[in-house]
Amino acid sequence: MSCLSKGLLRSSAPLSIVLALTAGSIGLPGQAFALSELKPAQNNEGEPQARKGEQPEQTAPAEPDEIEGDSEGIPLPDPLVDRSAAQTNQQSSKPDNTSEMSVVIEHDISKAPEAVRKLRQQIIDAAATGDIEKLRPFIAAGQKEFRIDGNDGEDPIAALKSYSGDTDGLEVLAIIIDLLSTGYAHIDAGTPDEAYVFPYFVGKPLNTLTPPEKVELLRIITAGDLADMQEYGNYSFYRIGISPDGKWKFFTAGD
Repeated sequence: MSCLSKGLLRSSAPLSIVLALTAGSIGLPGQAFALSELKPAQNNEGEPQARKGEQPEQTAPAEPDEIEGDSEGIPLPDPLVDRSAAQTNQQSSKPDNTSEMSVVIEHDISKAPEAVRKLRQQIIDAAATGDIEKLRPFIAAGQKEFRIDGNDGEDPIAALKSYSGDTDGLEVLAIIIDLLSTGYAHIDAGTPDEAYVFPYFVGKPLNTLTPPEKVELLRIITAGDLADMQEYGNYSFYRIGISPDGKWKFFTAGD
């Protein structure tokens, strides 16, 4: 081997190193990055710009914030009571006062007309004798108006006895006394149907009764009767009606 060839071999290794260092300082970046650290190009609005031939990334919709919850994001349970529905029911259940009879409840019998007070006491006194025939004169006095359920032309005293659990009509006499011992409901004042009706429960919703009034009612009916009546909200037992001029208008069972 010539001296020239030996000189070239000796200088080839240092020369490749020099070329590599020179190329690195000119064309290669000064710092290497991992692929995961490389950032895509961005457009003018700062959003990533899709590479040629690639579909742009869809931005995930924001999470809806309509669900109410506590501080940890757990949805709160629905309320146990739907107040809006309750208010709707209350509005739809308001009574139509135009179709209702006028009623005034009174517990003080002294406020009734004298003719009403007189007949009331006469009926009580007659019933207390235990002789149902004692009621006939008072029925006859108002015969043109007097009405009794189930009469149908039958003798009114016989009709009264039919309401009694005994053959002499003693039970119905006791009921009459109990009815007239309560307050009254003055109904339809100023009309042909005006009457003073005993007991006053006729004109009062049962769900508005006070405890003392319930005790008074239970002197006339049983607790079982009251439970049945409360399903409909109205008193539906016997009642007595007296006209303002002191005539016995009716003795009827409930509505």
